[in-house]
Amino acid sequence: MIRSTQGLVLHTTKYSETSLIAKVFTRELGVRSYIIKGVRSATGRHKQNLLQPLTHLDMAVYDNPKKNLQYIKEMRPARHYNAIAGDSVRMALVFFMDEVLYKALKEEEPNEALFDYVVSELETLSQSDENAATPIRFMLRTADLLGIAPMDNYSIHEPLFNLKEGRFQAPMSATAQLTNPNAAYFLDAPSSTHLHYYLDGARNSRPAPMLSAAQRRDTLNHLLEYYEVHLADFHNFKSTEVLHAVLR
Repeated sequence: MIRSTQGLVLHTTKYSETSLIAKVFTRELGVRSYIIKGVRSATGRHKQNLLQPLTHLDMAVYDNPKKNLQYIKEMRPARHYNAIAGDSVRMALVFFMDEVLYKALKEEEPNEALFDYVVSELETLSQSDENAATPIRFMLRTADLLGIAPMDNYSIHEPLFNLKEGRFQAPMSATAQLTNPNAAYFLDAPSSTHLHYYLDGARNSRPAPMLSAAQRRDTLNHLLEYYEVHLADFHNFKSTEVLHAVLR
């Protein structure tokens, strides 16, 4: 059966001398892997431009539920985000978003709300120069759409965020910190407060808090830890080094 769908390219690997396997997050079919023949040949290399991270495609694909590898019959750009290409900050953000999705999305079940959100984020990225808070905003919204959103129950009685429990909790006693294995999952007070600022802003549609680059980096790294706790195989993250270098 041939299906029409939109897709966002997540990752490619060599398959043969002239072919690639592309992992694509499709709107209607979820994450699928497609063999693309001839794309690495002398006559087909122009197609590789359509297989860059988070390229937004319109596709006609063969869909056989009995096969793990499918084929793409036709593909063309669904939208052009011209302002992103050639801009080092925007490209670093795209690589970051792509790595989050590639590591987080394992199921073939469609998630149309997440797909539409990523497309809207690409649109925003191509139009806005205010990108410092984009990685944190992206991780929080994506966590929400994946069903693993942190709870913002911050209060003076429960001021410390527990990465494992996904919520703010009261501080442990000194004795409990020595014996309770959950103690290792608590963020310190400043890091917890900064996370609360972002959660509260996202929930109430307020602008991102005015934090320093170091504080934003700290918050982002803790969100990566949070994903690692709650999602299988979410580790060995590579794109943050470049991202931190360009977002100052």
